[in-house]
Amino acid sequence: MQIIPAIDIIDGKCVRLTEGDYSQKKIYNEHPLEVAKEFEDAGLQRLHLVDLDGAKAGAVKNWKVLETIAAKTSLVIDFGGGIKKAEDVNIVFNSGAALATVGSIAVKDETTFVSWLQQFGAAKFLLGADVKNEKIAVGGWLETTDIWIYDFIEKYINHGVQQIFCTDVSKDGRLEGPSTELYKNILQKFPQLHFIASGGVSSMSDLDELANIGCTGVIVGKAIYEGRVTLNDLKKF
Repeated sequence: MQIIPAIDIIDGKCVRLTEGDYSQKKIYNEHPLEVAKEFEDAGLQRLHLVDLDGAKAGAVKNWKVLETIAAKTSLVIDFGGGIKKAEDVNIVFNSGAALATVGSIAVKDETTFVSWLQQFGAAKFLLGADVKNEKIAVGGWLETTDIWIYDFIEKYINHGVQQIFCTDVSKDGRLEGPSTELYKNILQKFPQLHFIASGGVSSMSDLDELANIGCTGVIVGKAIYEGRVTLNDLKKF
């Protein structure tokens, strides 16, 4: 199982939100590059970079941060937040991301997203599914849909998507443990999927549990910043 540390960006700074709430914001570092280099020095190979300004504005904003980290580390970066048009996808790839991370557009505008999969190649996208009670949530989690998570995953696997991460909205940023049962159900239905858990990780035992149920990767954010999981701990993965 691969550990994928997360850096969330607001105003060019490394922050974390709780339950996606912009008013519950904590700044951890003014310089995301420093944080990314620490991850790289610990032997981690991937980075989940989220442009929270972009997500709010509906257009990529913090691509300069991406460009800097991509140029000055060898991390394999997936970048998301505000990717709404093909131009945004181009900006993300031109700025050095290996993968474009998308979520709400795949829910709200299937035609556009499928056209990107055809244009850029499905292997270039990391699909994020935010979930509340096994239903897809969108719009910074403010809006729950009637789309069942399993139908959503199946549809996009059929379109060639290979990597999917799933965040249980009720768990994210709370350090109360991940949605292991949900992930177990997903993995039973889609055993071939490159599945990445996200949200709620609070300890090394959570990571061991996710590895045991067969997750291919896990995105870890707040647990690292709050010292619940140290970079030294993560070296075992």
